[in-house]
Amino acid sequence: MARIAGINIPPHQHAEIGLTAIFGIGRTRARQICEASGIEYSKKVKDLTDAELEKFANRFLSF
Repeated sequence: MARIAGINIPPHQHAEIGLTAIFGIGRTRARQICEASGIEYSKKVKDLTDAELEKFANRFLSF
């Protein structure tokens, strides 16, 4: 299970939607994080590699 900022991200959702589980992240900010990380919006959270999750976490902290 993906965990970013102490929040479990739902594994069966698309990356864009899964990021909205984090308080303060809406669809617009989630899209910005995906673009900055170079990850497709439609990729499922469960299909993300550890390196991609690390990119998400790093981008999340920079916003």
